[in-house]
Amino acid sequence: MEPPDVLVLGDANPDLILRGGDLGPVSSQREALAESATFTVGGSGAIFACAAARLGLRVAFVGVVGGDIFGRFMREELESRGVETEGIVVREGDPTGVSVVLSRSGDRGTYTVPGTLGALSAAAIDGTLLVNARHVHASSYFLQRSLAPDLPGLFHRAHSAGATTSLDPNWDPDEAWDGGLRQLLPLVDLFLPNDEEAARISGADDAETSVAVLAQRVGIVAVKLGDGGSVARRGEEVVRVPRVEVDVADTTGAGDAFDAGFVYGVLNDWPLQRTLSLANVCGALSCRAIGGVDGQATLDEVMALIGS
Repeated sequence: MEPPDVLVLGDANPDLILRGGDLGPVSSQREALAESATFTVGGSGAIFACAAARLGLRVAFVGVVGGDIFGRFMREELESRGVETEGIVVREGDPTGVSVVLSRSGDRGTYTVPGTLGALSAAAIDGTLLVNARHVHASSYFLQRSLAPDLPGLFHRAHSAGATTSLDPNWDPDEAWDGGLRQLLPLVDLFLPNDEEAARISGADDAETSVAVLAQRVGIVAVKLGDGGSVARRGEEVVRVPRVEVDVADTTGAGDAFDAGFVYGVLNDWPLQRTLSLANVCGALSCRAIGGVDGQATLDEVMALIGS
């Protein structure tokens, strides 16, 4: 394959998304009914990879799956969406991770069985892919427990080869919000949390302060604000864009589509304001369909909204 524009070091697991009905906690042998179920691509890294490929970037994905039906599903789905999967490690006998997403109007919660999600380490990553990629993206920092200690070395090697780096931390199930992350941040060119994650990692009480604190540690920080749109900061340059109005079917994966749009803009040397606008539209349009990948936008669809 040609050298990738983006190498993704990430998590790959299917999502079972349940929507509507009574999606509160269930106990005491009670059975609750949902209105619909969708089985689709899951994992922050896998969803990001599909979104970046949808925009026209050459994308290679490295992760670990089990030798089970869930692992086969993820490999086949990534390949069908234009993502190079030769770097995926298959562990026969180990279970692929799986998530059950309870999706309500304006909110969602997730139950995840980790399986192989945390099994990726530097030893499994093709060094040629790493040094030939233009950009290296890592996701789900707190779930990738084997990879996290290796990321400073991997990002340093990427920088030495002339690549840029990005990180979406995603949620910390332990709510400790470090685990080496603060030491990694100076090696991160693009830091892509949502507002809740940014607040907890920075220790700040509001989004504006979070962005200011994090911008002192990374090259660019871009924070997703949900209904508030998004904000990005590079040094003293601060830009904001409002939310994009779309008919929302499901918000699963919207943040990962945002990340893909932001990386696309940076790789094409777009100004920060235009890059953030692109990311914002990518995140919004991904909400058009249930699941993280079926609503992802093409570049033409995005450009029709942000203009030339």
